[in-house]
Amino acid sequence: MFAKILIANRGEIACRVIRTAQRMGIRTVAVYSEADAGALHVAMADEAYPIGAAPARESYLEIDRIIETARRAGAEAVHPGYGFLSENAAFAEACEEAWIIFIGPGAKAIRAMGDKAAAKTLMEKAGVPLVPGYHGAAQDEPHLAAEAQRIGYPVLIKASAGGGGKGMRVVETPERFVAALASAKREAASAFGDDRMLLEKYLTRPRHVEIQIFADFDGHVVHLFERDCSIQRRHQKVIEEAPAPGLSAERRRAMSDAAVAAARAVGYVGAGTVEFIVEGDNFYFIEMNTRLQVEHPVTEMITGLDLVEWQIRVAAGDPLPLGQAEIALRGHAVEARLYAENPQRNFLPATGTLQRLRMPETSADLRIDTGVREGDAVTMYYDPMIAKVIAWGEDRASALRRLASGLGKYRIAGLATNRDLLMRILRHQSFMVADFDTGFIERHAATLLPPPSAAPRAALAAASLALLWDQAEAARAPDPSSTDLHSPWRRRDFWRLNGATHQDITWRDGEEEHLVRAHYHRDRYYLDIDGESSAVAASLAANGDLALDLDDIRVRLGVVRHGSEVTVMGDDGTWRLTYVDPLALKTAEAVAGGRLTAPMPGKVMQVLAKAGIPVKRGDPLMVIEAMKMEHTISAPGDGVVERVNFRAGDFVAEGAELIAFAAAGEEA
Repeated sequence: MFAKILIANRGEIACRVIRTAQRMGIRTVAVYSEADAGALHVAMADEAYPIGAAPARESYLEIDRIIETARRAGAEAVHPGYGFLSENAAFAEACEEAWIIFIGPGAKAIRAMGDKAAAKTLMEKAGVPLVPGYHGAAQDEPHLAAEAQRIGYPVLIKASAGGGGKGMRVVETPERFVAALASAKREAASAFGDDRMLLEKYLTRPRHVEIQIFADFDGHVVHLFERDCSIQRRHQKVIEEAPAPGLSAERRRAMSDAAVAAARAVGYVGAGTVEFIVEGDNFYFIEMNTRLQVEHPVTEMITGLDLVEWQIRVAAGDPLPLGQAEIALRGHAVEARLYAENPQRNFLPATGTLQRLRMPETSADLRIDTGVREGDAVTMYYDPMIAKVIAWGEDRASALRRLASGLGKYRIAGLATNRDLLMRILRHQSFMVADFDTGFIERHAATLLPPPSAAPRAALAAASLALLWDQAEAARAPDPSSTDLHSPWRRRDFWRLNGATHQDITWRDGEEEHLVRAHYHRDRYYLDIDGESSAVAASLAANGDLALDLDDIRVRLGVVRHGSEVTVMGDDGTWRLTYVDPLALKTAEAVAGGRLTAPMPGKVMQVLAKAGIPVKRGDPLMVIEAMKMEHTISAPGDGVVERVNFRAGDFVAEGAELIAFAAAGEEA
C-alpha cells in the first residue's frame, strides 16, 4: 500500500479523497493555485504545495508542474479526482513515465473512452446500443451540417473530448446550426483543448441512467448498480439518486451487462461510469467517464462501500474487495448539488464571499461533501459548487424527506444559491412519484423558478430585530467622549425621559417597500409591520439563528447583515432586503440611455456588435465566458448600439457597462 499520495485537484473532491486516504493511514499532499492558498483542502492535507496562478490552465492543468511536485513531495501515487486532468491520457502517461502510480485507468482506456466519437465506434462493435448520430472524423462545418440534416432535427451537438455539459448545444432548426456549432466548438476548446464535435439525435423525453463499474488488474469487472441523473439544468446534473426509480430488474440486468461489456472492451481498470439515456423500452450508450463521478456518494450510501478506498487499493495492485454476488443494494439515496448560482437568471454562476455558511448536522443517513467554509470566496476561476448533500432512507420517500429537511437547515449568505430550487424539486408532486426526465426543470419552470416572493412578516420582523440589536450593541461599545457607560442616553431601546417613542425602519424588498415601526415596552418589542401590530420576542439559537416568537408563533430564521443588505434565511426560503437608511443621501437612478452590464466577472470571447449599427430584440451583441461556460449578451429590444466598451480578450468585472444601447426612438 502507498505511504503518500498527491491529490491533483481542489475543492470538495480533494477533501473527499484526503479523508479516505488519512483513514487508511496514507499521508496526503495537496496542490493549490494562488486563489486557493487558504482553501479547505490545503488545510486538511498533511502537506501542500503551490503550483501556479489562479486560472486552471496555469495551475491545475499544468502536467509538468504537478509531476514535479509529486516527485518533490515523495508521493508514490496521484489521485486526479474528477475534472481537470482526471480524464487526460497524457497526464496518465506522464505519471507512468515518472514512475508514479496514476490512481485510475490506463492511458489507453482513457484515450479510447475519452474520445466520445471513437468510444461510440468501439461500443458499436461491442454490440452496445447507440443513439442515431454522427461520430466521424470529418469536422468541417458543411459536413456536420449535412449530417445534422440526415439525422433529423432536433439534434444535439456534443464535445467529443469532454462532458459536464460543456461544448453541448441542442439545435431545433437548421437555421440555428452554424451559430450553435461555433459556440460549442469555442467552449470545448476552452474547457478541453479540443474542439471536435459529434452529433446525436436529440431525444425529447429521455432519462439519464448510468452504471457504476469497477475493474482490477486481474480482469475482474463488477457493477455497483445504477444512478438516475435525469434532473439537470443546462445539461449538467443537479439531483442524482440510486437506485433509478421504476427500473425493472430485467432492465437493470441488461444495462449492467452492457456496462460491464463496455469496460471489458477497453481492458478497463479502476472506477468508471457508463452513461445511458433511456426512453420507452430502449436504452442507448452515451459515453463512459473514466474517473470517479461527482455523484458517487449515492452509490456508496446504498452499498456501504468506499469507492475512493477501492480506487486506491486497485491502483496498488489489490484485487477487487468484493465479487459481484457479494455486492448488495440497500435502501435509497439521493444527492443534491448545492451551487453558488442564480436560478432566476438562467443559472448564472455567482461569485462572492460566504458571509454565512451554516450546515445541518450530519449522521449516518445525512452526508455532506464540501470544500468550503464560512468566510471562503467562490471565485470566477472554478466550479461554483458549495456542497453535495446526500440523504439515505429505507425507501425513496424517506430519503427525499430527509434531504429536503437537511437542505432547509442550510444558512447561506453573501451570494445567490440554488438551495430553494432544490427543495422545490424534492417536494414537487411529479418528482415525488418519479414522473420526470431530463427536461423536468424546464417543463416545470413556472413552479420551480417563480419570481422572488415577497418577504413574509416573520422575515421583516427578524431583519428589524437584527438591526435594532446591532444598534444596541454599537451603543454599548466604549465611547472615548463618554465617562458614564451606564448613562440612559446611551440606551437604544427607545427610552425617553418624557414618555414612549418609536423607531421607523424601512425595508426595500425588490420593487416594494415595507415600513416597520418598532416600540419597546417591558422587555418586549412591538412591531407595526405595514400597519399591522405584533408582539415580538427573540433569542439566539445555538446555530446562530433567531428563535422568533411572533404573535406567539415560534419560527427560526438566520439573519446576516452586510452593510445595508440583510439576508433572511428560513427552512422554506431566502429573502434579501435592503435597509433604507434615512440619513443616507438619496441618489437619482441613472436613466440616460440603456446600459448592458456584465452579469458576472468573466472574459469577453466575442464582440458581435458595432457602434452605430441597428439591432433587433434578441440579437447577440457580445459573448462572455465565465467558469468555462459561455453567456450571450443580447439586445433587450430594437435599437442602436451607441458604444462598445470592451474588446475580445478583455476581462470584465460584474456590473461593468459592456455596451451603451439606445432603444428605438431614443437615438441621439
